[in-house]
Amino acid sequence: MSKRTLVSSLIGIVTLGGITAGGIAVASANSRPTLDNTSARYVAPSDGRAGSLTFTTDASDDSGIRSLKVLAWPASSKLDPTAAELRHAESATCESLSDAKARCTYTLKVTKTQAADLAKGTWYISTLATAEDGDVSFESRAATFEITR
Repeated sequence: MSKRTLVSSLIGIVTLGGITAGGIAVASANSRPTLDNTSARYVAPSDGRAGSLTFTTDASDDSGIRSLKVLAWPASSKLDPTAAELRHAESATCESLSDAKARCTYTLKVTKTQAADLAKGTWYISTLATAEDGDVSFESRAATFEITR
């Protein structure tokens, strides 16, 4: 075999190997769930009406969304929950928008008595999104809201 043929063959093998390795890397890339259009709103109780905390987000993953766990906590508590702790948190209600996206909403009614016991100031919402393929995504501060009196 001549040197020219050998060099051409090696270049072809290296090129083919690079394309194959790149294809494998792309095919095995796992995407984790993402959150977009996230909002949190607290409305204090008034005139005999209950107040509420509403958290809404669009959760996406290429395999679809299985669940979204939500935990609201006051910044003054220094709680800073972990993903493991959020596994036991309350679930948002998720409605499918497509095969890959769901709009998830968490609503909590707040009575006047409960509101009086809430810490004043900044609150955070932590989330744990779980995709249909089992991938998870934890956000310790997915949203922020204020409680004032």
